[in-house]
Amino acid sequence: MTTAKVWFITGASRGLGRAFAEAALTAGDCVVAAARNVEPLVDLAGAYPDALVRLPLDVSDRRAVFDGVDRAVAAFGRLDVVVNNAGGLLYGMVEEATEEQIRTHLDVNFFGAVWVAQAVLPHLRAQGSGRILQVTSMGTAGGMASVGFYGAGKVALDSVSEALAMEVERFGIKVTIVQMGGYDTGLFTKGTTETEALPHYGPLRAELAEMWGEETGPAPSTAAPVIMELAALPEPPRRLIVGGRSYDQVQELDRARAELYQAWEELSRKAPG
Repeated sequence: MTTAKVWFITGASRGLGRAFAEAALTAGDCVVAAARNVEPLVDLAGAYPDALVRLPLDVSDRRAVFDGVDRAVAAFGRLDVVVNNAGGLLYGMVEEATEEQIRTHLDVNFFGAVWVAQAVLPHLRAQGSGRILQVTSMGTAGGMASVGFYGAGKVALDSVSEALAMEVERFGIKVTIVQMGGYDTGLFTKGTTETEALPHYGPLRAELAEMWGEETGPAPSTAAPVIMELAALPEPPRRLIVGGRSYDQVQELDRARAELYQAWEELSRKAPG
């Protein structure tokens, strides 16, 4: 007999978080769906009244995160899969972003994930098991103009997650950095904060718009089966790129970086360190 898993998913009201919640519920698992606004989850709550708990939560509030995790554990008695998915997009050039915009962005995209990890770890360590899926981005392979702070938050989470994985594996806790490709999550609409544009960057903005085009990417539901399979692996990978096209792009970026290093190897080796 297979025991149902208990999932704790942040940013669960839309996009990837919603898709992961639906997939877990369909598989017979239980889900604590955390989001600032849980009203969009009313239909799922009606369909799965005994398996879904909606948890209003602002992940940037550390105390609220710890209280929310305690409520999640009380609801189902344990946590098996924690998905740090909550996030938004700060769109604009580095020079344009205000201090408040930058700090607010990182409070959610980076610190929010750290607070969740800190809050769940005592529970996972006590039960001797658990998975933490840290949703970052295929973009952690390199920075990109106009989304530099989004990339910065994801790169920071990527690095911290590498450390976290080493720290907790001896307790039976597995951490996977989930490098998501481009999906139609609403990130560039509902989840976006825009800077006040400076005219100096107008030509670059036009070039980026032409490069990216109108394509929104595949539906988040197409990524959910991969996450379900990942969560079921007895020995999951430390990191996983989700998306075939994104996989190819990351490989290309890695090759370009390696070529850059090699081109300047002689200068690098002039220093003894």
